[in-house]
Amino acid sequence: MTKHLVDIDDDALSAARAQLGTETIKDTVNLALLHAGRARSKAVKASLDRLARVDFDRREDAWR
Repeated sequence: MTKHLVDIDDDALSAARAQLGTETIKDTVNLALLHAGRARSKAVKASLDRLARVDFDRREDAWR
């Protein structure tokens, strides 16, 4: 784990702490980052799933 010196908005930290149920800054930031990463992964997976269902047999119509 790497240490980083960052400025954190106190109101945003309090809101995140309340939402996540964490007590420390470290736990709050790490859990918030984990949630953000999971949300991104889910969005990418959903996009790839959508792309996999596309019917590419009709590509010739794409440029009309």
